[in-house]
Amino acid sequence: MAGAKAPEERGGYAEDVSAGRPEEHGLRFEVDGEIATITLNRPDKRNAQTFATWSALAQIGDDLPERVRIVVVKGEGPSFSAGIDLRMFTPEGVPGQGSFSSAARLGAAAFEQRLRQAQRGFLWLRRPEIVSVAAVQGHAIGAGFQLALACDLRIVADDVKFCMKEPALGLVPDLTGTKPLVELVGLARAIDICLTARTVEAGEALRIGLAEQVVARDDLDQAVRDKAAQLLSTNRDAATATKRLLQGARSRTLEEQCAAEGAEQAERLRALFAAQP
Repeated sequence: MAGAKAPEERGGYAEDVSAGRPEEHGLRFEVDGEIATITLNRPDKRNAQTFATWSALAQIGDDLPERVRIVVVKGEGPSFSAGIDLRMFTPEGVPGQGSFSSAARLGAAAFEQRLRQAQRGFLWLRRPEIVSVAAVQGHAIGAGFQLALACDLRIVADDVKFCMKEPALGLVPDLTGTKPLVELVGLARAIDICLTARTVEAGEALRIGLAEQVVARDDLDQAVRDKAAQLLSTNRDAATATKRLLQGARSRTLEEQCAAEGAEQAERLRALFAAQP
């Protein structure tokens, strides 16, 4: 369109990348009863992620039906996600979305706004009213690793390869992955994983707490279905209250946590028994 600014002139993030259906941005979104499934669906690119991927993830979170209790995040093909689309490192960038070089020219406030939008695609997976499960096979690199870390649980195939590649590329992990990584494996091990950009395979992932379960590649989908069924067997409101308690535990003193437990339990007792004579 005459007079329209190119994506690079808008700062590297096309303003309308969240428009349209998830399928237009390499995602498949399906809801079956209380279970929603998000599939990264660019297997020819090993499910590499772009600005549009993150905006589409945020939109899914905004539009998630209230009935959904379980959100499964998975990748089509041999890899969960190989991380950032390498075109974002080129001056030309991703068509319609710009590049890192154009993003680097943003002012501080504009950059913060764009980054927050990208992070929104990951943050909602931690909501107390849902349990998010990453089904991870093959490579989960950089942004792919962080997407898996954004989920409450990680069930992985025996061929999984986690790698936090950003520092090796001169960047830092900025898609909400650093906090859960430290909480799961501890500061020293998180430093080792990030600053060496080494690969963490299935056995180590299970041993250090990155994965809750390791299964054969062909058994991954069934393992996730089984876990979803187990999670759905718990009372919905009790599950939400318990997850909320567990999420807040790290930031509270023991006395504060006891008080929080009491408040949640009082609410549960009123909901369950207040109507009884």
